[in-house]
Amino acid sequence: MAGKGFTVDLSKPLVFQVGHLGEDYQEWVHTPILTKESPRFFESDFLEMITRTLWWVVPVIWVPVGLYFITMSYTMGHTLPLVVILAAVGAFVWTFLEYCFHRFLFHIDTTSYWANTFHYLIHGCHHKHPLDGLRLVIPPAEAAILALMFWNLYGILFTLSIRPVMFGGGLIGYVMYDMMHYYVHHGQPTKQSLKSLKKYHLNHHFRIQNKGFGITTALWDRVFGTLPPTKAAEKSG
Repeated sequence: MAGKGFTVDLSKPLVFQVGHLGEDYQEWVHTPILTKESPRFFESDFLEMITRTLWWVVPVIWVPVGLYFITMSYTMGHTLPLVVILAAVGAFVWTFLEYCFHRFLFHIDTTSYWANTFHYLIHGCHHKHPLDGLRLVIPPAEAAILALMFWNLYGILFTLSIRPVMFGGGLIGYVMYDMMHYYVHHGQPTKQSLKSLKKYHLNHHFRIQNKGFGITTALWDRVFGTLPPTKAAEKSG
């Protein structure tokens, strides 16, 4: 695991090592280690704890929060059908945000020490250790920070009574994303639709990492031209 003049010691906490790889970081982080063992990130036991998350923690925390905000718009006078429609719109908007985060933030090219470190923390670790089930879903502390940011943004974009249901729908969409992401890595689907999603995402990890950014849907990859080519198309090209 060597960069130019630097070797990552996998037996030691990783986060503050990977930045030293410099320009070699991108090649290193996109060469996966296929073990289910969760590597140590930090010397601090507290930081280790808050960066490891069991999959079921996500729905336990965020489904009730999402439903609370959806219900808030109903109690503010909107009809039930309208609340249901707006919640669905909020979840749909999340699929676009999911695509944008994955494409434009999670897959930025970095070379400097702190940029490499930041990238490894937010997504690079997942590509390096794709079978690590404890660092796959978003930790609650990180998710809470993002939720607060979007709550404030939605306060600018929507009216007082529409804001909660759009936000709550987005939270439900986020839960669906994290659960689907976990499932395509660790589940054994029997339905063809889920098999296709699993294959689609694993292609992103192991075949073409700069294509196929959608997790819950390939819609936005189709819209923005980032669908991965088929193996047949690659051979003919």
